[in-house]
Amino acid sequence: MDKLLAITLFVEAVDARGFSAAARKLGLATSSVSRAIDALESELGATLLNRSTRQISVTDAGARYYHKARRLLEDLAEADAEVADRGLEPVGSLRVCVPVEFGRRLIAPHLGRLLKQYPGLALDISLSDRFDDLLDGRFDVAIRLGETATDAEVVCRHLADFRRWSVASPAYLAIHGQPERPEHLATHACLRFSYGAARQVWCFKRLDEQIDVPIQGRLRSDNADVLRQAALDDTGIALLADWLVAEDVRAGRLVRVLPEWQCNPDQASHGINALYLPNHRGSRRVGAFIDFLQEVLDIQFNPL
Repeated sequence: MDKLLAITLFVEAVDARGFSAAARKLGLATSSVSRAIDALESELGATLLNRSTRQISVTDAGARYYHKARRLLEDLAEADAEVADRGLEPVGSLRVCVPVEFGRRLIAPHLGRLLKQYPGLALDISLSDRFDDLLDGRFDVAIRLGETATDAEVVCRHLADFRRWSVASPAYLAIHGQPERPEHLATHACLRFSYGAARQVWCFKRLDEQIDVPIQGRLRSDNADVLRQAALDDTGIALLADWLVAEDVRAGRLVRVLPEWQCNPDQASHGINALYLPNHRGSRRVGAFIDFLQEVLDIQFNPL
């Protein structure tokens, strides 16, 4: 008996809820699938499946065996992909964690082109503004805004820089006035991020002058587009990434506030970085994705 084949057929039969469906999927005769699983049960000395004329069901022993067998097959497939991934073309699945709005606006529109370019590549994209830990193994690559790698176990590749702009709608400024200096923001409704104590102070710099402004406002959110939409709805002044609001500014829907001042001028906070573990250094999947993203960002931030 080919035990690995028998295990594969058992898992497929459970997933398909029947021998016939599993056989059709694998291009085998139903009798071949049934005999292989019978042989597996004989070797194990346990009944894995209850059989009837119409369907199969998993026994308690079969359920335990199924979960471990599925994990074994997934690990083997991943091992195969890792070896193949060192070849000329990226092969296998790549799990990527990306900030929500950055992913929706700058990455999602280009994913189809990436997949067409690399037919052997599969992508699993998670949109999250949380700083998921690469070390827990759930992701191969994490795209971070304003964060550099400080852990020796993580590799950081810098892709681009962006700026933060303070913006408001023309209607809001017509009612409340255009701030002439950063200190004036203290009397305005400021739209704030809800994470991090530093988000309650906005820093502005012009030449050698730097001013820290404690800001206040009745709306906070952990999502940048919520704050952008609130600014469009005349609710207050928001401090947002230029890539998120540049089109609104060009269209006149938003106006830059204090444009001659740098907002949060610490350069380390303005980076777009790709983080991955050192064991992925030679991975064609990781390299292809990051190179592709670099190309997209070069066009976005340095248009001809």
